[in-house]
Amino acid sequence: MTHPELLLDITRLMRRARFATPTGIDRVEMAYATHLARIAGDRLAYAAMHPGGWHVRLPTSVARQFLAASAHEWNGDGHDTRSTATRLWTHALLSRPRFSGPAWPRRSCVYLILSHTNLERPGAVARALAVERAQLACMIHDIIPLTHPEFMRAGVSDIHRRRIETVDALADLIICNSRATTESISGRLSRFSHGARLLTAPLGITPPRQVPHCTEDGLPYFVCLGTIEPRKNHLLLIQLWQRLVAQMGPARAPRLHLVGRSGWENSHILNMLERSWSLHGVVTLSSGLPDRKVTALVRGARALLMPSFAEGYGLPVAEALALGVPVIASDLPALHEGGGDAPDFLDPLDGPAWLQAIHDYIDPLSTRRQAQLRRIAAWRAPRWEDHFRIVLDAIDRLPTAVTQHPMEANFAS
Repeated sequence: MTHPELLLDITRLMRRARFATPTGIDRVEMAYATHLARIAGDRLAYAAMHPGGWHVRLPTSVARQFLAASAHEWNGDGHDTRSTATRLWTHALLSRPRFSGPAWPRRSCVYLILSHTNLERPGAVARALAVERAQLACMIHDIIPLTHPEFMRAGVSDIHRRRIETVDALADLIICNSRATTESISGRLSRFSHGARLLTAPLGITPPRQVPHCTEDGLPYFVCLGTIEPRKNHLLLIQLWQRLVAQMGPARAPRLHLVGRSGWENSHILNMLERSWSLHGVVTLSSGLPDRKVTALVRGARALLMPSFAEGYGLPVAEALALGVPVIASDLPALHEGGGDAPDFLDPLDGPAWLQAIHDYIDPLSTRRQAQLRRIAAWRAPRWEDHFRIVLDAIDRLPTAVTQHPMEANFAS
């Protein structure tokens, strides 16, 4: 049996080469690049989308140099991805559009879009599929812009709706990162869809590096990871820490580390941190930390806090549990999938319950914290190997005969 070629679109990672720290979606795309390079061998090739609306096959050696440099830079090992990213972009931008694919016979091809990037450009995607005579496999991380538009920047909901429409019309395989995402998107796919397979494949986590934990001068502290945006509910934590400082005083109150890049519509959070004198030196906001420093910070925390209003999966939950660190998280289906029965799950609007949980976790030997540590001992980390076994099996079962979907001509016109 001849397995199809895998053409991995890395446009998003190339665009984000100027950032030293990745998002969760960046990590997933990198996991695919890393694992497929190891297990798929010469089946794997790389592509990017030209701003003009056509895809470009990238030189494999340069693409792999770029990906390796990115992984090192994320970890804080001093690599600079900009030079290899520039080489890839130069190759892409100087390319000309292709109007036909290679002559038959040839290995069948599956075009992989794993980060939502370019799905809002149905014409460009359809054109790539037509030129490559390829099938489309894409990953949907969440549909939060459609279910919770109040947490999004203006216009993002419309962009995400176009992405889902592209997926509905063109995808042969739709990979969802959780059962929660599968259930949320299934009702938004057209009943007249051309029969794409909807696949649930929970994400794995990369085994944590062995780094010493941060002692924070002996003071107990908590960590919250995530972009500073309304959906992550940082406002609840800031208000809780104002109460903690009032109750315990700034010298005795536990510290809170907010770790994440600045997102959107967060001026009220930033203003509160700047203007609330009682929180100075107690609550800190950090961005751009390399992975090894984030790992060390989480490893020494009393607990990871994740009071989000909506999540597609919640990688930080699984990553913290893999480090043996307790988690206090919102009672969301996607977070239950990532954390199983180990974390303490709370309503993200129940401030008193969160305040009590934080008090209970300040003491590392408290009954409540020790109970979670026992649950963590029985928890099993999700593995990327299982994810890729599910996905590659589904890809290899796709029909090998590739014909142009009727919608491709409409999109490409």
